[in-house]
Amino acid sequence: MDLNTLYRTVIMDNYKNPKNKGLKKTDDYHFVHLNNPSCGDDMNVEIKVEDGIVKEVHHDGHGCSICCSSASVMSEVITGRKVDEALALCQDFFDMVKGEDPKYEEELGEAIAYMGVRDFPARIKCATLSWKAVEQAINEVTNNGNK
Repeated sequence: MDLNTLYRTVIMDNYKNPKNKGLKKTDDYHFVHLNNPSCGDDMNVEIKVEDGIVKEVHHDGHGCSICCSSASVMSEVITGRKVDEALALCQDFFDMVKGEDPKYEEELGEAIAYMGVRDFPARIKCATLSWKAVEQAINEVTNNGNK
C-alpha cells in the first residue's frame, strides 16, 4: 500500500471509528484543552499517569478529519509508554509531519500515515493538535511531581 492510500485509509478509519474517544472527567486524569482558531479544530485530551507510565489517554473534541483521526491514533500510540518515551514519540511525530524521517517508525505505528501531511503545510497544525495537548499534559503531570 502506498503512503497516499495509507494516509486516506488511516484518516477515514480513525475519523469514523475513533479509539479512546470520550473523557473520564475524574481527579485521576490530567486534562488539557487546545484549539486552532484559524480552522476551528478544538481538542480536549486527558491522561492518567502512574509510576512514570501513561496508563490511559482519552480525547474529545471537534474539527477536521485530520485533527480528529490524529487524536485517535495518538491515543493508541501514547498509551502504555513511559513518559520519556511518550515525549520522544511526540517529538518524532512533530518532526515527521514537518518533513524529517521518523526515528521511531515502528513505535509510531499508524501515525506514520500522517507523513503525508508534510505536503500540506496548512494541515500540520490539524495533525499535531492532539499530540501537542498530550505533550503538554505529560509535561504538566511530570513537572508537578505526579509521576
